[in-house]
Amino acid sequence: MHTRRLVLALAAGAFTLGAHAQSNWPNKPIRMIVPLAAGSAVDAAARIVTEKVGRNLGQSIVVENQPGAAGLIGAGTVAKAAPDGYTIAGFNDSIMTMVPNLNPKMPWDILKDFEPVSLVATVEWGLVVPTDAPEKSAADLIANAKRRPGAINYGSGGNGSPQHIAMALFASQSGLNMKHVPYKGATQAAMGVAGKEVDAAFQGIATVTSLVKAGKVRLIGVTTPQRMPQFPDVPTVSESGLPGFEFNSWFAIMAPAGTPRDITHRLASEVQKALADPEVREKLAAQGLTPRGSSPEELGSATRAQLAKYGALIKANNITAE
Repeated sequence: MHTRRLVLALAAGAFTLGAHAQSNWPNKPIRMIVPLAAGSAVDAAARIVTEKVGRNLGQSIVVENQPGAAGLIGAGTVAKAAPDGYTIAGFNDSIMTMVPNLNPKMPWDILKDFEPVSLVATVEWGLVVPTDAPEKSAADLIANAKRRPGAINYGSGGNGSPQHIAMALFASQSGLNMKHVPYKGATQAAMGVAGKEVDAAFQGIATVTSLVKAGKVRLIGVTTPQRMPQFPDVPTVSESGLPGFEFNSWFAIMAPAGTPRDITHRLASEVQKALADPEVREKLAAQGLTPRGSSPEELGSATRAQLAKYGALIKANNITAE
């Protein structure tokens, strides 16, 4: 009996310490791993939102970029991290729902190795070409690619990246034969367009806004249902070349599997609080981002639905990771 009481007492003490540690969370800076290059749409969203969330929590949230392998490297860092609320992830939906459908040998499982926190924003997208390219619209790009099968190339942030999926769907639905040129990140792919290394790319508006305004790339279409207020003179791809074509991507926060529920829900609550701030919403909108916000449960449901949706799309359009 004495031994049993000792074991129970130790267990109770450990629980109390654990609960105390959680109640004191956060008591040191939090690291957010973004498995994409600095300057990408997700990186922009992460920095805007975490600055406000960190201020409200009373601790800084340090954004750390770990690009490479279409996000697998950075995501792997998070999957292996201690589930204590001090390492979280800023993911796009490519990492969560596209790459898993393209890679049968994933080193982690998005549904088993991570805890959902919150869908933060959707990233609006556009079609860009070099400034002196002959194309002025999506219709021009389609016509040029049909005249020169296999001669037009496009850049992406890597195999299975959103840029890859977006253009592969565009090419498939337009009946085009285009060459894919994968880069090590979305920012590098955007610079590839600016440097005339590639002929075109779909990109998050946040990634290319500064390049468009500086006259280094030309935005010839947006993938939203209606024209964007930031670029009222730029037609939608749907109205200017491929009727019905729409595309956007996510920015969501995840945590390592096993992160305590009270921490993930506290984070989700703080994200929603930050997204209600007019200054944060204005900054996100200026970058082509639409504020969302969700509970962990809502993000989990959306992830499962998106996994199924992209699985069907990828299969139907014969998209491969090459």
